[in-house]
Amino acid sequence: MPDNNALINLGDLSKPATVLIEKVCNAVGVLYEPTRIRRQARAEVDAEKIKALARVELTSLQERAIERLVHQEERKQQNIEDITAQAAAQLGANARAEELDEDWVAHFFKQCETVSDKEMQSLWAKLLAGEATKPSTFSKRTIDFVASIDKRDAALFTTLGQFVWSLGDPTPMIFDPNSDLLKKVGLSFTNLKHLDAIGLISFESVAGYRAQQLSKHAVLLYFDRPVLLEFQQEANNNLDLGKALLTSIGQQLFSICGAEWNEEYFRSVLKQWRALGIKVTTPGYAEPEA
Repeated sequence: MPDNNALINLGDLSKPATVLIEKVCNAVGVLYEPTRIRRQARAEVDAEKIKALARVELTSLQERAIERLVHQEERKQQNIEDITAQAAAQLGANARAEELDEDWVAHFFKQCETVSDKEMQSLWAKLLAGEATKPSTFSKRTIDFVASIDKRDAALFTTLGQFVWSLGDPTPMIFDPNSDLLKKVGLSFTNLKHLDAIGLISFESVAGYRAQQLSKHAVLLYFDRPVLLEFQQEANNNLDLGKALLTSIGQQLFSICGAEWNEEYFRSVLKQWRALGIKVTTPGYAEPEA
């Protein structure tokens, strides 16, 4: 029999979204509208009071403790439902929600059930939707990490994301940690050290990192825009990757960080490569005239 008090009408959703909600229900319990939660919680409290009164009259302290517990559980339930609803709305037709591990889902909500901030709920919803789209994308360790950060950390990582390229793995290419370009977007040397300290990047301010033994041709991506590099040598070429690398957690979270294209930065990197004698081609991208 359908539940008329359900948060979401499963008949109105795509199959992946329906499966996701069923997975959440199996892992953490049935999703109800807040009004039903309040009614059910109140009924349970009243029942407990009646039982207790049969033994001894509750003290005012005991009543306040019960009220507090009801309020806490109601708030947790609302957070779970908000995050689930956002995640379900993000799923595409090719999502593989049926492969979600219910232990992972239970662990996920254990970490985010107290999150009521809307921006952080949006991040958690992206995590859940990402895992439902491609299971095993986010480890439990990554979930634990997200539970430990605040909005400032998340915002800093999103800012860093505009400097990330893909050469196999996502890689931030920050060549000068003190450049005016970084300062313009609010990313400082101190910020980079902080991202290193909390475990999102490995920051080496002096030596930096390099891709080695590249063939004559290499293809990099910047926000899905391919950039073709042609080195002067036939083999054993090196490419400066800048001063930072993403950790495994950073790599997992990059796909949902919400970073945006930085046109000025993109042009500056192309200019830098050309100055090194590398031939640069940008298919489908009309570069402005010098």
